[in-house]
Amino acid sequence: MASRREAPLMRGGGGSGGQPLSRGSRIAAAVVVGVALGCLCAFFYPEGFFPRAPDSAINWHRRADSGACDTSREVANLKSQLLSLEKKNAEFRKQINELSMKVQLAGQGKNEFLHKAGPFGTVKALRTNPTVTQDLSINPRLAKILEQVAVKKELIVALANSNVKEMLEMWFTNIKRAGISNYLVVALDDSIENFCKSNDVPVYRRDPDDGIDNIGKTGGNHAVSGLKFRVLREFLQLGYSVLLSDIDIIFFQNPFNYLYRDSDVESMSDGHNNMTAYGFNDVFDEPSMGWARYAHTMRIWVYNSGFFFIRPTIPSIELLDRVAGRLSREPKSWDQAVFNEELFFPSHPGYEGLHASKRTMDIYLFMNSKVLFKTVRKDAHLRQLKPVIVHLNYHPDKSDRMKAVIEFYVNGKQNALEHFPDGSE
Repeated sequence: MASRREAPLMRGGGGSGGQPLSRGSRIAAAVVVGVALGCLCAFFYPEGFFPRAPDSAINWHRRADSGACDTSREVANLKSQLLSLEKKNAEFRKQINELSMKVQLAGQGKNEFLHKAGPFGTVKALRTNPTVTQDLSINPRLAKILEQVAVKKELIVALANSNVKEMLEMWFTNIKRAGISNYLVVALDDSIENFCKSNDVPVYRRDPDDGIDNIGKTGGNHAVSGLKFRVLREFLQLGYSVLLSDIDIIFFQNPFNYLYRDSDVESMSDGHNNMTAYGFNDVFDEPSMGWARYAHTMRIWVYNSGFFFIRPTIPSIELLDRVAGRLSREPKSWDQAVFNEELFFPSHPGYEGLHASKRTMDIYLFMNSKVLFKTVRKDAHLRQLKPVIVHLNYHPDKSDRMKAVIEFYVNGKQNALEHFPDGSE
């Protein structure tokens, strides 16, 4: 067999004279090469090929154990912060609601400026203001009641205490007879609340409020009447239109079938004919002025604050605020007088008037007791008309006259009204 050839490393050539290196020499050479390479690596990589892990990485288990001990404290802190944030959130929601109302007010009518005026006789200004954004957070309990009672977000509302229980019964009995379902009594004491519940009448009792409760429980007609401007505000903020009714009113037809809904306030009048109810030019005579002795004035009899339809608009809410504010500052004021002054007085130096649209109701459909007893009952043609409501606002013997009015219009007793005088005795 041929002999195996040696690999080049096993050959000579490393020593003098071509003699092969001894085994020890080769080992020594390898050691020298290894030391040299080690020196080079130490110079270029002083921290080694794999840097030492930082203390934070090495000791993470130790810190995790320490963090576990603080977990309960952190959870408690987070809960405290959450409660604080919820309170701030509630404050922000309130501010947002107030700002949204201001934005709506500022934005009203802006679209008018995008249109050019049309031909002569065709231009009509905006009079129906937009409704406010519904805010259910104002009174969630009332919101649930209104959702069940209201029809198309409209309802009749009356305030009552125990002083007027007899008239209240006539009030809701005739509402039921007329087939009206969307009505609500705001009870001002426990007795009225229980009375309404026992007669299957929708009722709402406000949360305790000393300022309202004290008047509501013991106040007379005028004092109780003044409360409605504070109470109605929540209804409007919740987005509902309210037909406010005193309880000395008899219903014969559904009033919602006779409303125009084109104004902020639609009210019955204390006027007793077309001139006094809808306005007239009243000429004032001052002879001492000579040629200029005649001065023309505009007259209209006041709106009745015991029966009016009010839409949930910014001007409507401002009206309620203005009247409620003045009544609190001027306790001897009559709410109906203040209601009309705020609604009609124009802006002038030192005073900014209310920019609310208004409509006067038909005086023969929404009839006051002066119209009935002074005019209608004596006119054969007018006696045939069926009013929507009759308000016994002009006469103090309310209960007796209410019963007589029911006899005349409901039971057809033609002489039921005859024995009463035109006015009060």
